[in-house]
Amino acid sequence: MKAKEILSSEFWILEPEASTYAPTNRWSNKDMDPVPTYLRTWSTWNYITYWISDAMNIPAWELASSMLAIGLSWREALAAIAIGHSIIAIVILANGTIGARLHVPFPVLVRSSFGFWFSYFGVISRVFVSMFWFSIQSYTGSECVYQMLKAIWPSIAQLPNLLPKSSNITTVGIMCYFLFWLIQFPFMLISPQKIRHLFVVKAVIVPVAWIGILIWSVVEVPVSESLSSKHTTLSGNDLNWAWLRSINSALGVWLTLAVNIPDFTRYAKTEKAQFVQVLIIPPAFTLVGFIGIAVTSAGQVLYGETLWDPLKLIDRWDNRAATFFVSFSFVVATLGTNISANSLSAANDMTVLFPRYINIRRGQIICAVLAGWVLCPWEILASAPGFISFMSGYTIFLAPFAAMYYWLVHNVNVDVAEMYNPRGIYHYWNGINWRAVIAIVVSVSPSLPGLINSLRPNSISVGNVVHIFDLGFLYGFSSASLVYWVLSFLFPAQETFVQKSRIIRKSPEEIDIASNSSDPKEGNGTPV
Repeated sequence: MKAKEILSSEFWILEPEASTYAPTNRWSNKDMDPVPTYLRTWSTWNYITYWISDAMNIPAWELASSMLAIGLSWREALAAIAIGHSIIAIVILANGTIGARLHVPFPVLVRSSFGFWFSYFGVISRVFVSMFWFSIQSYTGSECVYQMLKAIWPSIAQLPNLLPKSSNITTVGIMCYFLFWLIQFPFMLISPQKIRHLFVVKAVIVPVAWIGILIWSVVEVPVSESLSSKHTTLSGNDLNWAWLRSINSALGVWLTLAVNIPDFTRYAKTEKAQFVQVLIIPPAFTLVGFIGIAVTSAGQVLYGETLWDPLKLIDRWDNRAATFFVSFSFVVATLGTNISANSLSAANDMTVLFPRYINIRRGQIICAVLAGWVLCPWEILASAPGFISFMSGYTIFLAPFAAMYYWLVHNVNVDVAEMYNPRGIYHYWNGINWRAVIAIVVSVSPSLPGLINSLRPNSISVGNVVHIFDLGFLYGFSSASLVYWVLSFLFPAQETFVQKSRIIRKSPEEIDIASNSSDPKEGNGTPV
C-alpha cells in the first residue's frame, strides 16, 4: 500500500451500508442509522450500573465542596444535590425515552426540532465541550496513576524533572499522563453495545473502595465530631440565592449527558429498560456527595487542612496497600466517566459532521489524539483558569438542547428517515427552524452578562441580572421550552407533523430517487 493512497480522502471513506436511511452515504453511516434489533443489548441492569458508575467520579465527590465553600451547611448542600439530581433525572428520563423509542442518536434527533442545518450548532458545541472535558479528565486520571505508582515505588516522588518549568508539567507527570492515556485508549475501541460491561465492573469496584474510605473516616473521626462545625454562615436572601445556585450547579454537572443520553438509550432492549434512571440517579449522586463531605471533614480533623481533592487526602496515608487500591478505584472511576460522558459523546457528534469518513470508533480515536495531546490539559490548568470558568459557564448554550422539544411539539412523533434527508420535512426554512433560534436567543442572552462577570469580575456592571446566570440551567431550560412551544403553537410548521413515529428503511431505488429529487416528500421508503 502506497503512502499516497493512504493520504487520499478516498482511502478513508467508510464502506456504505446497504441499510442506510439517508439519500447517500454523505449523510449517514452504520453508526448513525437507527440501531437494529439485534444490537439493542442494554438491559435495566446495565442502566443501573451505568449511573452507579457515572456517579462515582472525582467531580461528583468534590461537588459538595463548592457548596460548603460559599457558606451552606452540609445538610443544605446534600439537599441541593438531591433536588438538583432529581430534576436532571427527569430530564434524562424524558430524553432517554426518545432514544429508546426511536433508536437514533441525539445529533440526528435534534434535526426534527432545530432544522437540519441549525442542528449543527448544538453538535459542534457538544464536540467542543466533550473534548475539553475529556482532556481535563485525562489529566485527573494521570494524577490517580501517580498515586498508584507512588504506593508501589515511593521513590518516584524524588525522580529528577528533566522538563523546563515553562512546560507546566514534570517528567513524572508526563509519564503518568501517558500511562493513563495508554490504559484508557483500548476501552475507546470497544463498541457502545459492549462497553456496558466496563460500567458493570466499575459499579462493583469503585463503590466498594469508596464506602471503605467512608468507613475509615467514620472510625477515625465520628460524624458527630467531623460534621458538627459544618453550619451555614449565610442568612436571608444570601442563603436563598446560594442554595439555588447550588441546585443549578448540581444540574449543570450532568447537562451534557442530559443532552446526549439518547446516544446510550438507543441501545435499550425495550423502552422501559431505561426507566430506572429516574430512580437510581438522585440517591447515587447524593451518596457520593455525602462521602465527599464526610471524608474531607474527617481529613480536616486529622491533618488540619481542608483536602477536598481526595487524591491529596490519600497522599497523606501511610498504608501503601490501601493507597494503591483506592488510587486504582479512582483510575477506574475516571476512565469510565471519561468514556461515557466525553469520548463517546464527541464520537457520536463527529459521525454526524463527517459520516463518510468517521464512525464511532474513528471518532473516539480522533478524540483520544486531539483532546488527549493537542489540547495539553496541563497548560490549560496552569495558565488558563478563565478558560475553565468559560467552559463551566458554557452550559448555558446547551440547556436549550436538553429541552428536546419533541415532547412539547411533536410528542415524539417523527419521521425518522426524514431526519436523514437534508431536503426532507425537517428542512424548515433553509435548514433552520427560526422558532428554535428565537428560543435560544431568549434563553441565552440574559445569562451572558453573568458569564462575562464570572470571567472578569467587576468588568461590567451586572447588578441583579447575575442571578439569571446563577440559575443558568433552570432559566435556560424553562425559558427555551416555553418560547419554543408558544411559537410552534402560534406558527406551526405543519409539514413536520406526522400521526405517529415512522422508522423506515429505504430501498436502493428509493435512495437514488431521493438523492436526485428536490421534493422533500419523495423517497419515503417502506416500513421496517
